[in-house]
Amino acid sequence: MSRLQACLDRRGRLGRGNRCPYTSPSSWALIEDKLSPFAKDTLAKLIKFLEEDVWPAVRVAHAQVPPDHVARWKAVVPVTADLKAKAKSLGLWNLFLSKTHYPEFGVPLTNLEYAVMAELLGRAGQVSSESVNCSAPDTGNMEVLARYASPEQQKKWLVPLLNGEIRSAFSMTERFVASSDATNIRTTIRQEGDEIVINGHKWYISGAGDPRCALHLVLGKSDPDNSDKYRQQSIVIVPANAPGVKVVRAMGVFGYDDAPEGHCEIIYENVRVPVSNLVYGWGKDCLQSARDGVLTRFCSPGRIHHCMRSIGAAQYALDLLLQRVTDPAKKTFGKFLYEHGTVIADIAKSRAEIESARLLVYSAALQIDKVKAKGALKEIGMRRYLLFAPCCFVVPSMACQVIDRAIQAYGAEGVSQDTPLAAMYAGLRTLRIADGPDAVHIQQIGQRELKRAPLVTKRHQGFRQKEKAVEEKYGVKAHL
Repeated sequence: MSRLQACLDRRGRLGRGNRCPYTSPSSWALIEDKLSPFAKDTLAKLIKFLEEDVWPAVRVAHAQVPPDHVARWKAVVPVTADLKAKAKSLGLWNLFLSKTHYPEFGVPLTNLEYAVMAELLGRAGQVSSESVNCSAPDTGNMEVLARYASPEQQKKWLVPLLNGEIRSAFSMTERFVASSDATNIRTTIRQEGDEIVINGHKWYISGAGDPRCALHLVLGKSDPDNSDKYRQQSIVIVPANAPGVKVVRAMGVFGYDDAPEGHCEIIYENVRVPVSNLVYGWGKDCLQSARDGVLTRFCSPGRIHHCMRSIGAAQYALDLLLQRVTDPAKKTFGKFLYEHGTVIADIAKSRAEIESARLLVYSAALQIDKVKAKGALKEIGMRRYLLFAPCCFVVPSMACQVIDRAIQAYGAEGVSQDTPLAAMYAGLRTLRIADGPDAVHIQQIGQRELKRAPLVTKRHQGFRQKEKAVEEKYGVKAHL
């Protein structure tokens, strides 16, 4: 009997009192009543699909990527393609796109409900996410297109993405500037007649190496002289095969190239596309939409999904750690590994850190669901940012720490290609930069907290006045 079967009721559902077998009892107890019957049925179906089809295929998927440096960038992994076909037939498709936020294209799941599912997808990385069409960077790009693209753009680009027929890239980061501040971007977007001309040098553009990548969403400056530096940018759709688009090379991440998706260096040299490829039109309104488009891309629920997948990776690393330290074949000096040093303490810390991070993300996802209809997009974007910014610097750091403990227990095997730990660590360490540097998130949250200082001071001064009255009443003087 599988872990899932043990948790299902007679109808085969995660009914009342039957928890997700991959979520701790305490976490499940807090969210169970917030999950709809549809979400519980979908979760049960997803777990069965992952247990029976996806997770057993992960090693095969990696083996099907050719070792040849040229061939690996042209590969479409057969087992992943088969998994996608089955997931689509099961209705396990585009689970990330909430109908509440995107009525025309979404599925009836809240961000909290999908967050539980995203954690499970994080246990096997890209293979799991791609199999249900919920992998980055496509998810964020689909959110931008679903919100801002014209009907014609949606028909041409969004629908094939939603169908899993093509892949995409989000082209923002640049090589020779500090791209954590998007206002530094130098790529130029200018209009010449009925065409847009793009010139720029980008790198670490996720997804651009995939042979199925059909479009790049390129962020550049269309009005560099605007006095408002946040209104200088636009987003334009660039076909991946447009003349002037040159993929220079695939960038490594701690030695990993992540073929066939890749993180590529790209030069756009006099690339010409129709004016109709500009997202949300041209002019002042478009400049504002470009900023909002970036907010949609980076303040979207997708950021919570990144964090939840990271928790899934950390949980999987802890599972691997437990297997290693209780393996009789791996005894040292006559003892199990858990009988040495601080191993048990490492296990306990990992459990507590994962649990704390998971609850932080659940809270943020729930709040995003609650504020979805309040105020303008900019306000929602900033509120979302303030909700998930702590997640963005807490969760990846936590996951790196847990994975590092597992690596230590595995010794040389832990940093080799024979376990997933080294690749997991590389991915999670990169996320601390790719999702916005930790320092930026910490700075924003710290500044936000400092704004509370006057109110906190005033409140405590009020308490002090009341305290003096109590001292006078009882004829004593407090020592603190």
